[in-house]
Parts: sequence; structure tokens; C-alpha cells
Amino acid sequence: MALMPRLRQLLRRPFSASTVAARRPSPSQEHGDTPSEDALRAILTDDPNDAPAFRALAEIVRRRAAESPHAEDPLTAPSDEAAQQRAADLAVWSLAEELAGHPRGWRPLLELGRLSVSDDPEGAARRLATAAERDPGGEALAEGLAILRDAGMPTEALGLGVGHWRVREHVPEVGRQLVLAALEAGRVAEARQHLESLALHPGTDELRAELGRVVAAREQTSPT
Repeated sequence: MALMPRLRQLLRRPFSASTVAARRPSPSQEHGDTPSEDALRAILTDDPNDAPAFRALAEIVRRRAAESPHAEDPLTAPSDEAAQQRAADLAVWSLAEELAGHPRGWRPLLELGRLSVSDDPEGAARRLATAAERDPGGEALAEGLAILRDAGMPTEALGLGVGHWRVREHVPEVGRQLVLAALEAGRVAEARQHLESLALHPGTDELRAELGRVVAAREQTSPT
């Protein structure tokens, strides 16, 4: 179901006693975001991996934190853009940490990994591995590999991917991420191996042809 119809439906739904993703009390109950926030949290209580709902709720808490409820007090308000960014990241971290308590919640763990990969790469890798284990379809693994690659950690991405990749069960994007991570790590032969493994997944002819051209180009320029 599309996000907006789900929001309208959930706004009319009776209150749930579940505390997973329940909105924490706020000093002000008159904030204009409140109805949408409650509905988004209800969606995420049912499915903590709903990407549109998670992004929308993260944007709400991020914007609220950046605006700062203590703006009147110069001693407690964020003093610059960097401080506002930190406050926003902390708010999203708290949200993701709440949602990660759901036994099926892998998307919140991805966000925790993304936020911590620079300061705590080992902890981030553990969170991404847990996310991958919670998602049988491989989407979490593919996104986790992308997070590590974006952070300049292709070797760590290879370690995560090789340990969790189930070619026939996972989305082909996992294989693509592994091939690219191997190339970024300078392991051209390993990239070729991952590319060949993708043949076990049906319907990957176009993807394998695309990746094959990239791998072949690197093979021609790599030392023998």
C-alpha cells in the first residue's frame, strides 16, 4: 500500500498498546508534525523495514532536532551548522535504536551502521551483519555493502558479503556490490569469481553483461 493511504488509514486506527516505536512524550503536543509522526510510527511498529515511512519519520525527527527546542537559550542551542547536524544525527540514532529492538528490524540497524561507520567501524560492521542476518531476501546485505563501500571500506564489504551471500536467495544487487567492492579493493580475480557466481541467479544476464565489461576493462589494465 502506498504511504499516504496507509497514513490516512492509521490515523483512524485505534491506539495500540505496543511500545515498539512509540513516540516519546514531548514537552509540546502542539507540533504540527504530531499526527503524521504518530501514523508513521504505527506503520513502523507493524513493519520496521518500511523504507518510505522510515525516511519520512527520520526527516521529521532530524528537522525537529536541527531546529532545536532550546533555541531561546543560547547556552543550550546548537551554535553552528555542525552542531545542528550532530543534533539531527543523534535524533535519528535514537529513533533507529528504538526501532532496532524489533526482532525483524533490519533497516534501523542499517541506519545505525551508516551513522557509526566513521567513528566506530567495527561496531558498524557488527550492526550491518546483524541486519543482513535478519533479512532473508538480501536487501539489507546489499545496502550494508553499499554503506561500507561509500565509507571507503571495500575489504570490509567483501568480508561481510562473502560471509552472508546466498546467490539463489538474495537479490542480484548483492552480487553487484560484491563485484564492485572486489574491484575497489584491487582484487580483480575475486571480482571475476563473484561475477561468475551471479550466473546461479536467474534473470541476471543483463547485469552480468554490464559488470563483465567493467571487470574485463580492469583485467586488461591490472598487472599480471
